[in-house]
Amino acid sequence: MKYDYQLIYNKLFEHYGPQGWWPAETAFEMMIGSILVQNTSWSNVDKALINIKPFLHPELVAQLPIEDLAQLIRPSGFFNIKAKRIKAYMEWFKTYDYDIHKIKKVDRLQLRNELLSIKGIGRETADVILLYAFDTPIFIVDAYAKRIFYRLGKNMPESYDAFRKQIEKVLPSDLNLYNEFHALLVEHAKVHCKATPICEKCPLFEICDRRLN
Repeated sequence: MKYDYQLIYNKLFEHYGPQGWWPAETAFEMMIGSILVQNTSWSNVDKALINIKPFLHPELVAQLPIEDLAQLIRPSGFFNIKAKRIKAYMEWFKTYDYDIHKIKKVDRLQLRNELLSIKGIGRETADVILLYAFDTPIFIVDAYAKRIFYRLGKNMPESYDAFRKQIEKVLPSDLNLYNEFHALLVEHAKVHCKATPICEKCPLFEICDRRLN
């Protein structure tokens, strides 16, 4: 099992190379982006981030009236809901004085539970923040990961956390590995393992159960 997961990672890394994720200039921008990207494309998030860039400091976002925040992030869709989620996140972030170094000292399970207690922060968003903002090795189970692993014929659990734990149980707790693994799976899903797969020259073709012959 360990060899299988490592083999998938190795083949993707060899084919695509390092991805250098998450696409953000700062950890705080990454956090905001992880909320904005819910139920939309990254191109829409980019537009919202351009609008909000002059305010991309924790204190400024915290002080912004929620109506103004909603208009700034309008291109990301569901902007009123996302503005409320960002404000809820900022309330939690403030309890740590907006200090990422303090947060990194918190136990992983406790930190994850705290994130999940924030309204609008689900498992995937929490894990994205844990991995890319707080340097916590964790596997992100997004729609792309599910699609790829199921197509490869892996007997993955249906629940989010059971899926995540099955992979984490056999791979080393290496921050760079999980960082790259998530980004590589996203890239592979966009290039080859689309809703309708493009199997020609796919780096996982030889180990895929559902390849198109």
